[in-house]
Amino acid sequence: MTELSWNAARAAAERVASGWEAGAPGGAIVGFTAQGPQFAAAGGLASLASRAPFTPDTIVRYASVTKHVFASFVLAHPETISLDDPLGHHLPELQPALGQITVGRALDMSGGVPDTRECLTLIGLSIFTETKAEPLLAFHAGMERANYPAGTEVHYSNGGYRLVEEAMRRHGLLFDDFVASEIREGLGLKMRALEMWTDPVEGLVPGYWHDGQGWRVGLQGMHLSAAGSLTGSANALAGWGAALLRGEGGFAGRLSGLTARRHLADGRPTGYGLGMRRQMVGTRELVGHGGSQPGYKTYILLDPETGAGCVVVANRDDTNTSEAAQKVMAALLGEALPQAGSTLVPGLYVAETGADWMEVGPSTAARLDDEVTLYPAGDGWVDSLSPTSHLRLRMEGKAVVGEAGHVPVRYLPVRGGLSVPEDLEGEWRSPEFGAVLSIRGGAVEMGAGPTRRAMPLTPLGEGRYLFTLNDGPWTRRICLNRLGADRFELALSRARMIECRRMA
Repeated sequence: MTELSWNAARAAAERVASGWEAGAPGGAIVGFTAQGPQFAAAGGLASLASRAPFTPDTIVRYASVTKHVFASFVLAHPETISLDDPLGHHLPELQPALGQITVGRALDMSGGVPDTRECLTLIGLSIFTETKAEPLLAFHAGMERANYPAGTEVHYSNGGYRLVEEAMRRHGLLFDDFVASEIREGLGLKMRALEMWTDPVEGLVPGYWHDGQGWRVGLQGMHLSAAGSLTGSANALAGWGAALLRGEGGFAGRLSGLTARRHLADGRPTGYGLGMRRQMVGTRELVGHGGSQPGYKTYILLDPETGAGCVVVANRDDTNTSEAAQKVMAALLGEALPQAGSTLVPGLYVAETGADWMEVGPSTAARLDDEVTLYPAGDGWVDSLSPTSHLRLRMEGKAVVGEAGHVPVRYLPVRGGLSVPEDLEGEWRSPEFGAVLSIRGGAVEMGAGPTRRAMPLTPLGEGRYLFTLNDGPWTRRICLNRLGADRFELALSRARMIECRRMA
């Protein structure tokens, strides 16, 4: 039986909270068991306008921590929707590429459903542009490609949750109704599932991001969907986690269902379940999930064996809530966390074909703009220890080889002295979505009037180029991959299927 060190966990939480300085945005950490809270730590401000302190009862946006709560909603209605149902069974307007993906694969990140937000970025829409649920569903219905064949890879995407939520809605089942009956009324916890960022919520505090000069209030125009629509406090999230650990009544077997091992099409197991990821803390395998939206960061981390857990919420974009939760749980369980490090040679690399690229730092790697920390894994290997951004890599001569998302990869160093060819210049259009961009003087141009911007292209070789798009709190590096003289695709880690053709 593992002895739980609550004093050590509290001390670890207080060290994290002490970093949320008194005059800046802050956060809260709650440690708990299945029976209830054991400690809480908080720091910083809930609002820079009112100067109110951040407490464990401060209401924030949970962001992607929402996912496992929504998946719990899906599991509660097996008579209506099965994990084995193709999405097209419930959403017949979807093209075959998305319609044939099963509900389970849409939720466990192995389906290749393109991420809604990153697709919008690729067609030139800002994070601040307002979009509603119905047009976004039509947007997905027009997609003729998935990111990858279902069951062949695991990579994070919010798109599947949006589609499964609409499938539930078609059957008259609304996520916030579930939250109301099972959580607000059933457990007495103040949570709400929203539709839009601008929906008013009692007590909801602003989230903040730092632009290098000062704090800015976070904002998102896109309809939220069940990929990240919940609001609540640290105490409320801890109460929900405790209910999952107890597994009583309607929650019997729910945590096991969310964390059940999922598999690729060839039978290999993955580390991501239904809105819950398996996560090693020292020698112990825990389960949890994080969340990130402009100005907000969250995390829930549970140990089903001991019935203990912790949650971290913050209204500042620079908080590493995953790291904070791991530190608290490591202290609680008496475990040591691995030290970051890498045997890879830093530099910019590109796959032999296609839009895949990677930049290696001293202890990080960014594949298709998805940056993760690397950890030594023996015999020259490094591992990201992430089930949704899986990298297991080593050097082979000058090449980086291994696996990314469970798929074999080989990256070669980008050669110097490359240039952007003149025949790439001109006007380009995405015919499925009506988006238009220009390439002039070796740069991609997007937008109109005061939003027009020019983004220089960096050649990677063999018709691949990178350009950097700045959008409020986000910086996105996009790969342009030529598919022919008059056709190319744009790719980010979560969206790899937007194609453009030369305009006559």
